[in-house]
Amino acid sequence: MTQLSLRNQLVTVFGGSGFIGRYVVQKLAQQGARVRVAIRRPEEGLFLKPMGAVGQIDIVQANIRMPMSVQAAVKGADIVINCVGILHEGGAQKFAAVQARGAEVIALCAKEAGVKKMVHLSAIGADAASGSRYAQSKAAGEAGVRRHMPQATIIRPSVVFGPEDDFFNRFAALAAFAPALPLVDGGHTKLQPVYAGDVGAAVVQAALDDAAAGQTYELGGPKVYSMKEIMQLTLDTIHKKRLLVPVPGFALKPLAFALELQPLFAPPITRDQIELLKADNVVTEGAKGLKDLGVSQPTPVEGVIETYLYRYRRGGGKFEPRFS
Repeated sequence: MTQLSLRNQLVTVFGGSGFIGRYVVQKLAQQGARVRVAIRRPEEGLFLKPMGAVGQIDIVQANIRMPMSVQAAVKGADIVINCVGILHEGGAQKFAAVQARGAEVIALCAKEAGVKKMVHLSAIGADAASGSRYAQSKAAGEAGVRRHMPQATIIRPSVVFGPEDDFFNRFAALAAFAPALPLVDGGHTKLQPVYAGDVGAAVVQAALDDAAAGQTYELGGPKVYSMKEIMQLTLDTIHKKRLLVPVPGFALKPLAFALELQPLFAPPITRDQIELLKADNVVTEGAKGLKDLGVSQPTPVEGVIETYLYRYRRGGGKFEPRFS
């Protein structure tokens, strides 16, 4: 395993203020890297600065739909990491624009700038033949990255959990007011939730390890759950009893469509996510994974979700995100 030191290396992180990106930025700072965080709204990334020494973390404006801003963000960088992703579409933020074309633009600009290393965050389930536009765009993004940076490392996590997640938090929030929760197609789909901190550590290790160049890694936690088990675990954690009602995916799509149309809040479920739930989201047997990137003991779900889902219990409580 040949590694370079990240000390004083300039690493540009696209999407560094996002759910996973913030863990990547923290781990990079701990390694002594100079971190350039490239995001659409720089003021929203100011909370990252205390994760490093004075001047170690720089926040710059970049929009992956605007190549000139991407060129500026990668200029002089030793390593580029792409953590940009969306879970549902809204306005100009479309899967094809962000996760397919955006990823390719970053890779192309990195190549033109002479960057030697790139780590691209994709997802288990990335598949050009999928019925989900999310999965299709992830596959297209991987292909675009490989087209320009064949030496890039592809990281494919399963569902990612942590204090800021849009997974366990979403179900817990729904359970706070809904008398029943739907189990899409019976809740039999298998998932392998992986902790955001472990994903962040794996991404940084991929940037460190020369042997990771050109490789693809699938990241999953220590246990596989069905969707029904995940919903029940969420309810047990927040001390609530709710009906879990099996609903065919096709029957749920009209409601999902209506929720997508309203402008007041992010939809709790979309038609595209229903499509995603038709396929299991677990690490492929024999795939390289967390252990190959230095995470020998993946963090279990049960050891973390209680530290942030407790606020959905009766009486609530102050929520303080923590990074580790």
